[in-house]
Amino acid sequence: MDLPGPIHDFLLVFLGSGLILGGLGVVLLTNPIYSAFSLGLVFVCISLLYIPSNSHFVAAAQLLIYVGAINVLIIFAVMFMNGSEYYKDLNLWTVGDGVTSVVCTSIFASLITTILDTSWYGIIWTTRSNQIIEQDLISNSQQIGIHLSTDFFLPFELISIILLVALIGAIAVARQ
Repeated sequence: MDLPGPIHDFLLVFLGSGLILGGLGVVLLTNPIYSAFSLGLVFVCISLLYIPSNSHFVAAAQLLIYVGAINVLIIFAVMFMNGSEYYKDLNLWTVGDGVTSVVCTSIFASLITTILDTSWYGIIWTTRSNQIIEQDLISNSQQIGIHLSTDFFLPFELISIILLVALIGAIAVARQ
């Protein structure tokens, strides 16, 4: 998708803020139903991030698989929880929450410093992607596989890690 620069930047900021707000909603909301819906917002924003990079198939697959199947399954499982047992002994802050907050904050700070200190312009992401894509490929699925393993490898892996962490957080919230 060839968008003008300001529209592209606005779209990325809008989707990034949706990711951050949805992630905070998953972690901070005490009602597991609201956390599951926040997880759905995270899944939708992640899948929409693939559209500006001309990866429409991956965006559609992310929407169908994560929003259409996994998030519905999580909401279905959370609905079966007994809500009265969830709110009985609700302590607002425990020692484990403090330790978890310190560990997560330190990991977040180290990731931010690593990202800011890395010279991203000197990294060559792919070596042979242009040579492979120039060949006459047999099917579209081969082209999608080559794009996912060369051009979109890093974003695809980062998104899968973010989705795994969000899913583990949703399960941890649902088990309380």
